[in-house]
Amino acid sequence: MPPHTLLVLENPAARHLVLLDRLPDDTRIAVASSAAGVENAAAEADVLMVGGVSRDVVEQVWRMAPRLKWVHSMWAGLDTLVFPALMESGVALTNGSGVFSRSLAEFAIAGMLWFAKDIRRMRRQQRERRWAKFTVTELRGKRLGVVGLGSIGQATAGLAAAFGMEVRGIGRNHSRLELEDLLSTSDYLLIAAPLTAATRGMLGEAELRMMKPEAVLLNLGRGPVVVERALIEALSQGWIRGAVLDVHHQEPLPESHPLWSLDNVLLSPHCADVTSTWLNEAMELFVQNFHRYTRGEELLNLVDKRLGY
Repeated sequence: MPPHTLLVLENPAARHLVLLDRLPDDTRIAVASSAAGVENAAAEADVLMVGGVSRDVVEQVWRMAPRLKWVHSMWAGLDTLVFPALMESGVALTNGSGVFSRSLAEFAIAGMLWFAKDIRRMRRQQRERRWAKFTVTELRGKRLGVVGLGSIGQATAGLAAAFGMEVRGIGRNHSRLELEDLLSTSDYLLIAAPLTAATRGMLGEAELRMMKPEAVLLNLGRGPVVVERALIEALSQGWIRGAVLDVHHQEPLPESHPLWSLDNVLLSPHCADVTSTWLNEAMELFVQNFHRYTRGEELLNLVDKRLGY
């Protein structure tokens, strides 16, 4: 079998790319953050790894690489990557799902504790040097509803169960009645679904009004799964107690955005999964998959391109 040719769309100076040394010695590797940088190797390439580049760059390289058999995205979300030609092709697509789930699950627990222990009130009283006792709640016995049963949802469910929470969840094949029941009975509602045509705007005004007034919404999946205008109204008008947000409709969030000023929001600049090791872990997954590819084994994290995950 002839040696494989790998195109890597990433900053060539990125430290995690040192793990490419673990690939077979005869692998031809071209690394660049632009299409022009991999042009000389593109015609022979059979594998493409996508890192921190735009979809435009990926599409340019796609047109230059007619022999591709496998495309891998370091990221879990594919809504900003997949384009029609890739979807309609027979080229295998994999992603970095699972690499980020542990950190995101910990952030979900932190967000729930933030509200359960009213830590914002503690910080406010500390700044005011005011000693005023108040009642806090426990996670034990509370119900966590999970929308999306992928790696993030499962990892969070595991940690929540360790806190004594009751966990219920729905996946892709749920009924409207199941969704409404989850909304109306959950004390904390985790949105961990990918962004697809079916999930975009899944939670709007009608759905948010079904939630308990004391409920907290956590969105760690994709911003547009929740209708932002309706969420802001729900938070401003007290339909729900609060929200924990790692993802947003527009990133970076504009300085004038109303979410910044809402006191009942814990807002992360989409960094809840940015640990000191996550890029290396994402690369380790790719390296493991590359060796499987060279042996003709089934790839890990194979994506159903029709579904988008």
